[in-house]
Amino acid sequence: MTGKEGDLHVAIIGAGMGGLACALALAKHGIPRIDVYETASNLGFVGAGIQLAPNMARILERLGCWEVIAKEATDIKDASIRRHNDNTELAHVDFSYIRKEYGVPHMVGHRSSLANAMFDACKKETAITFHFKSSCGGVKSWLPKPIFTVVPREGESYDVSVDVVLAADGIKSVVRPQILRELNIDAEVIDSGQSAYRIMLTREQMASDPEMLQLLDSDQVTRWIGERRHIIAYPITNKSIYNISTAQPDVHFAAAPSATYTTRGSKADMLDNFKDFCPLVLRMLNLVPEGEICEWKLRIHNPLPTWVRGCVALVGDACHPTLPHLNQGAAQAIEDAGVLAVVLSKLPDRSPDSINKALKVYEHVRKKRTETLVELAAASGRTLHLGEGAAREDRDKQFAALKDKGGPSPDKAVDAEVQKMILGTDVMQLARKNFENIFENL
Repeated sequence: MTGKEGDLHVAIIGAGMGGLACALALAKHGIPRIDVYETASNLGFVGAGIQLAPNMARILERLGCWEVIAKEATDIKDASIRRHNDNTELAHVDFSYIRKEYGVPHMVGHRSSLANAMFDACKKETAITFHFKSSCGGVKSWLPKPIFTVVPREGESYDVSVDVVLAADGIKSVVRPQILRELNIDAEVIDSGQSAYRIMLTREQMASDPEMLQLLDSDQVTRWIGERRHIIAYPITNKSIYNISTAQPDVHFAAAPSATYTTRGSKADMLDNFKDFCPLVLRMLNLVPEGEICEWKLRIHNPLPTWVRGCVALVGDACHPTLPHLNQGAAQAIEDAGVLAVVLSKLPDRSPDSINKALKVYEHVRKKRTETLVELAAASGRTLHLGEGAAREDRDKQFAALKDKGGPSPDKAVDAEVQKMILGTDVMQLARKNFENIFENL
């Protein structure tokens, strides 16, 4: 963008994965003024492990921050799907082809490494300004210029007028329900009936157990699957930490307020949840110190009719939250950012009409893909969590066939055809190639 168009001013609500990726991608694409509003007082990142799939890595490489992330990540060579109670391997999937097929490997790392790399890259961009301790109180105007209220933790609220607002404010988005209420559509978040523990064990904690050390020293993602629950685990941070993520029926959030998404977990409850899992898993869970267990509520919402209102667009979990069974939540937010950077950098002018149409191009490129992946994640979870019966027997026969001679996988996260659809799609390239045609036909 040059001249008058080059003065585009974008506000981003939220500095999570989607917000940081948006800020960095916009700056790299020449947007000259980007303000990021974040409720937290700083970005002291926590969290657990994250899968760094090639469709994410491809974009981060273009944004200049992939190399530092990859340095301490684990290059995954294979995946093992195991029966929960006896550790029997149901299927084994070779990942070595991924680097050759998609140009980058499938890696796993720490969420804080990913977020810190993007934040550090953002701080080098003079176009980006962060406003901490500042939450969004709501949008007052969608057109011709969006106006929203900023509520600082200290001081009086004030209004901000910009050319574009990108609401990357997560599953608890303030902007999403406001858009949907104006369309007379239910904006409620759906209870998935599931929750998750996020656990990280250090090498020191696992040092006395050779079977655990074998897992920590591997280049493998391991998933133990049982009725209505599963565990996925892999080594991160230069193999100094073993990341364990679970999914189980929700017990503790059922009567909680809708705003409650995390709670301090009980070690006794966690062990009871997985009491029928194999001794190896139970030994790992027993290493978790009491008081260091946190449980997350897994929540989603129905597909939205639109992500765009005027010159305001939703990003990431604000518009397409997903269950973690496909390992694509953060990757899809980063894909959103890449596409938004492309479409806003291709604006023919700064008029509200052109901005609205560009945001609709973003929605056109992204919406169907994300909805497909959200449903695939939910379906994969249902299949993994089958109880005794014919359906589970059929699933395990598919796993056995996959192990012996290849074929489709009931675990869609490691299915070759699903991976081809997810990992082989370059959304930024699609946006560049199709922008003019979509834009002109809106």
